[in-house]
Amino acid sequence: MVDMAKLNLYLPSKPYKEEYLNVSDLHSLYIAEYGKPDGKPVVVIHGGPGGQTFPDDARFFNPEVYRVILFDQRGSGKSKPAAELEDNTTWALVEDLEKIRKHLQIEKWHLHGGSWGSTLQLAYAQTHPEPVLSMTMRGVFTLRRSELEFFYQGPGTGFLFPDYWEQYEAVIPEEERGDMIEAYYKRLTGPEPERQEAAKAWATYELATCYLKVDPDWIKKILKDGFADRMARIEAHYFVNGGFIREGQLLEKEQIDKIRHIPATIVQGRYDVVCPAKTAWDLHKAWPEAKFILTPKSGHNADEPQNQQALLAAADEYGRL
Repeated sequence: MVDMAKLNLYLPSKPYKEEYLNVSDLHSLYIAEYGKPDGKPVVVIHGGPGGQTFPDDARFFNPEVYRVILFDQRGSGKSKPAAELEDNTTWALVEDLEKIRKHLQIEKWHLHGGSWGSTLQLAYAQTHPEPVLSMTMRGVFTLRRSELEFFYQGPGTGFLFPDYWEQYEAVIPEEERGDMIEAYYKRLTGPEPERQEAAKAWATYELATCYLKVDPDWIKKILKDGFADRMARIEAHYFVNGGFIREGQLLEKEQIDKIRHIPATIVQGRYDVVCPAKTAWDLHKAWPEAKFILTPKSGHNADEPQNQQALLAAADEYGRL
């Protein structure tokens, strides 16, 4: 079956280089490079936290223009050790980006990513604005408690996906449902088989709500090879800790002022129920200099057709800088 959503992307390719980079005594990150070795560097920052990169992520960039860096964050994807929570914080990931940049001998680079990938972009650029040439953010997420509760606590996304919400909620006894994130965290850091049951329920709910049209076959495909455990554990770890940042920090004027000069594009699906448009709108108001694109017929994922089109256009535009 032809995946119509991917027809407009650049052709698939294999990485010209793959390696592991030790970023601490514990964590080793998987890195893959695509495109043109002496091209314009762009780093793709995946979602989650606890998600991973996929080869198709490189297909948003003209391989004759860009040097595309894909990497899996701590505990995620092919990085080692898998699902590890120790020494895994937002600020550790921020410094990992700098370690990757310096290891690859890159002076300046473009940033690209969505969902948690937009969060980490903001945190990184506000800490290290000098090497950032541009930022492309899709499905904006800033880790405010209201954003977390809309999706994981309700009422919110569960009102729109009551079937999947019911499966997500059923894992937690009624007396613990006052804080679903905390209740899930308890199980995701607990013994088997409860841990795997919780991981599958958490990840299934999140994946089911990513598209305007639920794709059960895609969900089954993504959930293979330990993905649910990695994503659910790491997300719950970050969320019970408030993302290791101040409430609203990434939207503070003092923080936005540090990046206001950077060319940036915000792409937001109107019907994104994982990271609702209110957050992107708040970022747009705080940072009106950034280009704001509200795609009228899109949900959360990058390959929703209108999201994909806007992201491709942004990558082509920044490839001309």
